[in-house]
Amino acid sequence: MVDRLEKEYEGTVDILKMNVDAGGEAGSLASRYRVQYVPTFVFVNSDGTIADTIVGEAKESDLRDSLDGLR
Repeated sequence: MVDRLEKEYEGTVDILKMNVDAGGEAGSLASRYRVQYVPTFVFVNSDGTIADTIVGEAKESDLRDSLDGLR
């Protein structure tokens, strides 16, 4: 589902998928955005502020609502 949304929102919203268990930059971002559970979806505005966070499995409609809020 995330891959499909990534293609659909290409050019309007950047979608990053990270393995937070891998450490490095992914671990740093997980710490910065306080990711404690997988999956966690963090929606960040262009100014770096968090617009929304969804923890756990998410419905496609919920992800779309959050992504549309970033446009």
